[in-house]
Amino acid sequence: MNKILIIYTGGTIGMINDPDNGMLIPFNFEQIKENVPELNRLNYHLDVHSFSPVLDSSNMDPEIWKTLAELIHTNYDLYDGFVILHGSDTMAFTASALSFMLENLSKPVVLTGSQLPIGEIRTDAKENLITALEIAATKEKGKALVPEVCIYFDAQLFRGNRSIKYNIEKFEAFRSPNYPLLAEAGVHLQFHSNYILNAPTEKLILRTNFNSNIGVLKLYPGITLQAVQAITESKVDAIILETFGSGNTTTAQWFLDSLQHALDNNKIIVDISQCKKGSVQLGRYETSRELQQMGILSGFDLTFEATVTKLMFVMGLGLPIDESKKLMEQSLRGELTN
Repeated sequence: MNKILIIYTGGTIGMINDPDNGMLIPFNFEQIKENVPELNRLNYHLDVHSFSPVLDSSNMDPEIWKTLAELIHTNYDLYDGFVILHGSDTMAFTASALSFMLENLSKPVVLTGSQLPIGEIRTDAKENLITALEIAATKEKGKALVPEVCIYFDAQLFRGNRSIKYNIEKFEAFRSPNYPLLAEAGVHLQFHSNYILNAPTEKLILRTNFNSNIGVLKLYPGITLQAVQAITESKVDAIILETFGSGNTTTAQWFLDSLQHALDNNKIIVDISQCKKGSVQLGRYETSRELQQMGILSGFDLTFEATVTKLMFVMGLGLPIDESKKLMEQSLRGELTN
């Protein structure tokens, strides 16, 4: 019998209507089989760890990511897979963070949630939960078929650090703009094995030191010196530069000088595109050639969520700045295409 640990952090999926006032309240996930009787037919051994109090995902932070990673690490040898129930708003951040924290992961960690509470008649919660459990339990020749951190939502399985939330109104809430689906759930579960990471043979390593001292500079036509310097001259250790198209910025000298000043003060600057699909290509146009020459890093096709969490992770390793820069442009967990 497959053993799965369900970790309930909070979010819409775990809500039911209070019969007294009609408000949404969390239900007791220890009684999950009473609320979702279909789970009995899966013939899995399910244990539940519920956060107390439960969290709105807007309150997620590196300390909570650390708690989640430690829970998985502590229980790693006891279970075949893990399902994390999480609010959808910051799910892609948590999935990305966990992918970096859990080095040499060889078991599934599947995050899921829902757009409607589990108690609603038209809810997407039950299907998302049941299929996430099936994915977490699926093996081939005795080994997990999906040995990575992923997100399951609305019949699609995404690599966690390639995912973005793009829709707040439809059940199809997530997309993976620069990487194919890992699996699709139709009449049968169809896994795309050639896109799934190979299971490592080394022992799981837990890395929980994050440095969240990051600034974000999103460009727009007409941006002022004051707005740029508010970030470049702040006491952050790294800056995410959200640029136009394939990594392009204004070539105004005051702007380039501001970036150079930040680099001279040992700040890491990573260039990612404001476009959701495609990759940064520094030097392709004149408007990004100087960025490349001054030492700004390419984020290639990283999502914003993966860039934030990877920067926190890499800076938390305590490496010399040159080594940190090299890691930012390398694929560590399948998060970018170089």
